[in-house]
Amino acid sequence: MLQDFRSYAALDLRIGGRLVVLCGENGAGKTNLLEALSLLAPGRGLRRAELAECARREGAGGFALSVEVEEDGETRHLGSGWSPADANGGAERRNRIDRAPVSSSRAFSDHVRVVWLTPTMDSLFSGPASERRRFLDRFVLAIDPSHGARVNAFERALRGRNRLLEEDRRNAAWLDAVEREAAELGVAVAAARLECVSRLEALIAAERDDASPFPWARLALEGEVEALAARGPALDAEDRYRALLRDNRSRDAAAGRTLIGPHVGDLAVWHGPKDAPAASASTGEQKALLVGLALAHARLVADMSRIVPIALFDEIAAHFDPRRRAALFDALGRLGGQVFVTGADPAAFADLAQRAETFEVSAETGVRTKAQA
Repeated sequence: MLQDFRSYAALDLRIGGRLVVLCGENGAGKTNLLEALSLLAPGRGLRRAELAECARREGAGGFALSVEVEEDGETRHLGSGWSPADANGGAERRNRIDRAPVSSSRAFSDHVRVVWLTPTMDSLFSGPASERRRFLDRFVLAIDPSHGARVNAFERALRGRNRLLEEDRRNAAWLDAVEREAAELGVAVAAARLECVSRLEALIAAERDDASPFPWARLALEGEVEALAARGPALDAEDRYRALLRDNRSRDAAAGRTLIGPHVGDLAVWHGPKDAPAASASTGEQKALLVGLALAHARLVADMSRIVPIALFDEIAAHFDPRRRAALFDALGRLGGQVFVTGADPAAFADLAQRAETFEVSAETGVRTKAQA
């Protein structure tokens, strides 16, 4: 159920299918529905938008969303909303479980996990390292809901250190304290990423199939702090990272930023069957490799959390040939959880006529089942 969310003034939609197809023209509101579901995960959702941007332009300024989730034979009510600043206070996000307030959306992770793949990720392998770090952090968040808070705290610590380095008369005691905090948080961030990559690598290796239309990936996390975290105990890594921060104060002050840390690390990805960097693969191979990673991640989330995730695949079938498209639909069906896919061309989903619950999404008529349409 949505109220004043993006293009939806109001929506009350009952969905029961394991595989759900949302079909409609570009701009009809398909991705808006996926974004609403993605807000049940920690963070800012699949568009990474500020909450104010999610409010319908013609609405009152805020929005509300709620879902009923069947869990072990019981129905849970999960709700989230945002209210703009007014005379009584500042802007606020509210989250509820069974209509009782909870402190943050991380509490939803006890009941649902959400993973997604969107067209904006298509340039992941050839784009900047920051995009791959963000991609990996989304993977980590799905299995460790506290990871986002650690990343944010680490980034705040670095901002504090950078401000201190800008001062003409630096306070050594303050720098020591902020670098101790940054080292502890930075090693924790790197360790969480390393564990996710290691577990994902193990899962991929166990299921590896060179003949699959979605090639398996080889992964590695690169960076100085990542290497420290991988080599030994966390306390030793923290001490070494803290020493690096202390020894590089002058260099970082001249650069205006901290040059060493997990905030500059990178996720290296190789096309496994070809033993070649993913960035050198063709556009179609990169898309297939990305889908293979997303499918493996969904299985990892289920294995680690014991909660089969809700999977959101936006515009997933448009660029695949019929063979890969059929293989994709079979793979999505094997995930075991509820899967949402979107697309503009109904013909792309013709093979799912008997397997999926299909909705037509229209800017004029809203969301209707295929039968209603």
